[in-house]
Amino acid sequence: MRLEAGSVKARFMSETEAPPLPILIVPDPVLRKTARPVTPADASLVAGLVPQMFATMYKAPGIGLAAPQVGVLVRLVVIDIQPDKVPAPMVLINPEVVAKSDELAVREEGCLSLPDQYAEISRPAWVKVKYQDEHGTKHEVEADGLLAACLQHEIDHLNGVLFVDYLSSLKRNILLRKLAKEMKERKAKP
Repeated sequence: MRLEAGSVKARFMSETEAPPLPILIVPDPVLRKTARPVTPADASLVAGLVPQMFATMYKAPGIGLAAPQVGVLVRLVVIDIQPDKVPAPMVLINPEVVAKSDELAVREEGCLSLPDQYAEISRPAWVKVKYQDEHGTKHEVEADGLLAACLQHEIDHLNGVLFVDYLSSLKRNILLRKLAKEMKERKAKP
């Protein structure tokens, strides 16, 4: 998930030696694939990928990043919404929404895989998510506000769903055409 338009850029949690990864941009087909569950055999993959994903997310800047966005089809998400402007990094392995409110909340969302594109998205106002951390410890988090939206946005990525899928086909097509035009213009610039 990208920082909302007009908000303060994310601060780097700390200097890291991990190199950032390239972020896949729509319409890359990997973004529409379902990620496979992380297994114990993936321990070394996760150990190497987590610091690179944080470096990538902070550099972008963003507040959430799913492994499929960097071309790795595993169920791994990193998030740092920096509540009160204090770093609060989260690693979520095999995250799953286990409960959600009937009440909806509308929030402007953006996405690192759809640079500079934003739209008002309606999602459940509250969610409960179960997941494992990078050490295999099981957790549950209950969230509302920005964290609830970010959790849902990133878990959607693990299922090949993009925030634009919540828009009408007309709004989605306008946004995607605008993105395609901007990407073409960026490539044309020396």
